[in-house]
Amino acid sequence: MTSRLEELAAEFGLVERRLGDPAALADGREYARLTRRHRELLPLATLLRERDELRGDLAGARELLTDPDMRELAAGEVAQLSARLEAIESELEVLLLPTDPDDAKDVVLELRAGTGGAEAGLFVMDLLRLYTRYADGAGLKVSVLDANESDLGGASRVVAEVSGDGAFRAFKWERGVHRVQRIPATESQGRIHTSTATVAVLPEAEPDEVHLDVSEVRIDVYRSQGAGGQGVNTTDSAVRAVYRAGTPDEIVVVCQDSRSQIKNREKALQVLASRLAERERAARDAQERTERASQVGSGERSEKIRTYNYPQNRVTDHRLEGDDKNSPLDVVMAGALSPIVAALGRAERERQLLAMSQEDEHGAA
Repeated sequence: MTSRLEELAAEFGLVERRLGDPAALADGREYARLTRRHRELLPLATLLRERDELRGDLAGARELLTDPDMRELAAGEVAQLSARLEAIESELEVLLLPTDPDDAKDVVLELRAGTGGAEAGLFVMDLLRLYTRYADGAGLKVSVLDANESDLGGASRVVAEVSGDGAFRAFKWERGVHRVQRIPATESQGRIHTSTATVAVLPEAEPDEVHLDVSEVRIDVYRSQGAGGQGVNTTDSAVRAVYRAGTPDEIVVVCQDSRSQIKNREKALQVLASRLAERERAARDAQERTERASQVGSGERSEKIRTYNYPQNRVTDHRLEGDDKNSPLDVVMAGALSPIVAALGRAERERQLLAMSQEDEHGAA
């Protein structure tokens, strides 16, 4: 661990020096990369500085243990400093765990109605409102790129972009099948129905991450459409990008967010690149992480990561245990997803630490 910490501390110093280099300031992409890396390394560098200071203080306190007049006071200080040093070592161990390289990226959210008919479509819009409130609280921005809305206020599919620092980190745990249990407004017998919606979270593709041959993309332009006719674009600016039309590799992306055909085309190609990048990542990781390749599932009720139970005002995340497993539904739907996201992050770190300790034990044997 020590050698790795030294490497990261040296990298932090290098990044700080590079940030002061006029050449880096002149290169927007390089400056953004350096700023992002500086932000990632800053917590570790801060802890390392604190650890070094504490070690010096601890050495001084231990020297005072030989002084009869200062022994009692020094003993208390030694205990306090030792406890903090132990805590810092644990925190540094966590910071050394592998991080997701996609964490800082913008993302494309795809919400689709699963089983449950019209009620599933309404649930899709409920999730969109939840995610918009959650994003607002996290300093992120949600922009709806396309939505197949119904006259009942639901949607069979919604595609949205979440932009801002750490967007993928904030939303990556939402991938999968979400189940809702409630009494639909159209239910005259008061029976509880179960419906589902699937959520895909696609990190934005880097410019050099995937090669998109535009000759394999068909661009269709048409007039934007929307439910109810309110705020609908009346110009032929909506764009449909079809990748390898008519083949098993076909991908269709629709964007009608902007009144500018050029902007919609750029955004559609960007989303298409993100889908291709995700497809390639899933293929590469299929053997080690098959769940990434099938992150959404089929939308069946039995495949679920979270259940939203309205009669009991409870949200249950099925990946968590103990007190973290359940949350008040009204609070979560108001946008308070952060406690669930934090708990999922902790659980993942605990799994990583366990795997590391098992590898160490195996290596020692």
